[in-house]
Amino acid sequence: MNTKIEHIEAIALRIPFTAGGKSDVGAWGDGDLKTVDSLVVKVTTDSGLVGWGESFGFTSIPAVKVAIEQIIAPLCIGRDPSQIEKLMLELQRKLHIFGRSGAIMFGLSAIDIALWDIAGKAAGQPVHQLLGGADAKALDCYASLIRYTDPDTVAANVERALGQGYRRLKLHEVELPAVQAARQRAGDDVEITLDVNCPWTVRQALDMAEKLRPYKLRWLEEPVWPPENFEGLARLRREAGIPIAAGENASTLMEFQQLLRAGAVDFVQPSPAKMGGITELRKVFALANAHNTSVMVHTFYDGPGLLASVHASAALGGADAVVEWRYFDQEAYLYGDAIVPKNGAIAVPQGPGLGIEPDPDVVRDYRLP
Repeated sequence: MNTKIEHIEAIALRIPFTAGGKSDVGAWGDGDLKTVDSLVVKVTTDSGLVGWGESFGFTSIPAVKVAIEQIIAPLCIGRDPSQIEKLMLELQRKLHIFGRSGAIMFGLSAIDIALWDIAGKAAGQPVHQLLGGADAKALDCYASLIRYTDPDTVAANVERALGQGYRRLKLHEVELPAVQAARQRAGDDVEITLDVNCPWTVRQALDMAEKLRPYKLRWLEEPVWPPENFEGLARLRREAGIPIAAGENASTLMEFQQLLRAGAVDFVQPSPAKMGGITELRKVFALANAHNTSVMVHTFYDGPGLLASVHASAALGGADAVVEWRYFDQEAYLYGDAIVPKNGAIAVPQGPGLGIEPDPDVVRDYRLP
């Protein structure tokens, strides 16, 4: 590819949504969250090829936008977009003094995804083909519900998701009555996972696991604070009687190696918009395979980060691949209806690159100044 990166633009979007009742999501915003804030990145080459990436969003956006525009982008202009791994490693080395997680890594992740989009377009192939190919035309999803706390609201949204064809659900509840309400409404045949976002000590998590066992969770996600307490997670995995999942807060391949070497998880959950994009995500698949551990990619977003997860899961995830779908009712979606699950499954894009282009009207109408 005789072309160079010419321009990088970080675009913040704010899209109103509802979620079937009042939410309780202090981890991502203030109280009852009303909008989805996301950060997409547009990388343009001098040959006219354009790639799109995504950083993890919400309240991290201002810091990530500055990191991209003032630190990362100037180091990418003029570089060969086809040399993705070489460029990403060079940038990680050059920028490590600013930390190996947070805004810098989120920004690198977005640009990496955009470069894979460009690579697929240059080759005339979907990204999953560049990763080895995929037979699946669609992947099962689980509806990832927001935190409601109120048991009646939880039950109502479980019923709503089941009515739309989902047979797998994720809760973000931390109180037993809400989990109990979900299981009662779903019945025993529906797979339920529980993400609690790192609230407990190991002792507290063990006590809670004992109370949660009757609800037959597929996995208990991020139960321990701090999230890098891999030894504590490993103890919980040995003693809790519930499969353990974690990894969305890990930022580097080394952290995933430590997590897996500790025997801390049954399911490892890299988040491509946080931990280095597709370049690093494919390495986590290989590392997990070496440790006989399943990968369930974290995808609490619906832009290029979600598409990256779908392509990687289809190519590298095998028969067990399942995609997380953020169960929000948004006023608009970046890709319109093209990526919205149908009957609990999400289509694997077949076009070149990530396979779907953002709707320019959505970008224009919901762009933040």
